[in-house]
Amino acid sequence: MEHVFFPPLTRVAICGGTHGNEMSGVYLVRELLKKNPDQDGSLSVTPVVSNPRAIEVCRRYIDKDLNRSFVDSWLSAPITNSTPYEERRAQELNAQLGPRGSPEAMDFICDLHNTTANMGMCVITTRRDWINLHIFKYIQSKMSSVPVRAIVSNIPTSEVSFLDSVSKHGYALEIGPQPTGVLRAEIYNTMKEGVDLTLEWLQAFNSGTTFEGGEIEVYMKAKAIDYPRDPATNEITAAIHPHLQDNDFRLLRPGDPIFQTFVGESVMYEGEELYPYFINECAYYEKKIAFMLSRKTTVTLPSISVKRD
Repeated sequence: MEHVFFPPLTRVAICGGTHGNEMSGVYLVRELLKKNPDQDGSLSVTPVVSNPRAIEVCRRYIDKDLNRSFVDSWLSAPITNSTPYEERRAQELNAQLGPRGSPEAMDFICDLHNTTANMGMCVITTRRDWINLHIFKYIQSKMSSVPVRAIVSNIPTSEVSFLDSVSKHGYALEIGPQPTGVLRAEIYNTMKEGVDLTLEWLQAFNSGTTFEGGEIEVYMKAKAIDYPRDPATNEITAAIHPHLQDNDFRLLRPGDPIFQTFVGESVMYEGEELYPYFINECAYYEKKIAFMLSRKTTVTLPSISVKRD
């Protein structure tokens, strides 16, 4: 079986509040800052409050979505009086944690998020990265309180706009359901366990542990589905159907009801069999997304270990 070596992963950032109303990450990072864990064994851990102004007013963002603001052209653009706050903040974070694509960039970023959708714990990565997917495999093997899944977007590097793309490796840890602006103990505890297991894996990797390869199931992002809309006003004309609500990652088949109009009629799904997620995510109304669809596929991981100089 293939074996891949990676350099040690010693510089790690844990980012919370990238969206200012996703409260588990906000409070978890605040707790990490109280402990000031600069050095944890082989790891140098940097807790980061990603979007302080949005956290202060308990909003997703001030001017625009910070987790869509790490675009190369924006990261290098001159700052002017009209530059949106989140673009300014993205440049600050890129300077602190990157620069992206440079040898100085953080080895790993774990960016903490909550969703209002019933998704359990999801490791979301824009790259089919062996480090990311091995950590997912490890978390999935250790956690029994919630389902743990991996979502892979496979976005071209030039189009990636997420915070975790600043580091050499990294992912978003997405956990729900939790309402925006609300903190739920069981969701917070789940997130903390996911962060602890991430750091545990990194410590073991740096200490020389070989992680054996094998097969894992991941969900590959396929497409987004919008709500039915009035062609004249563009207002939505239906809500998520009760049959679909809270059933993230349950196979969606042609003929299954997906929307219920405001006069009580069911709208049926007409596409290929796929797996829905981010069902009725609060923040996606403005993005005109009712839910996302994915394909479940099997990925074969190589064995990996640290490469010593």
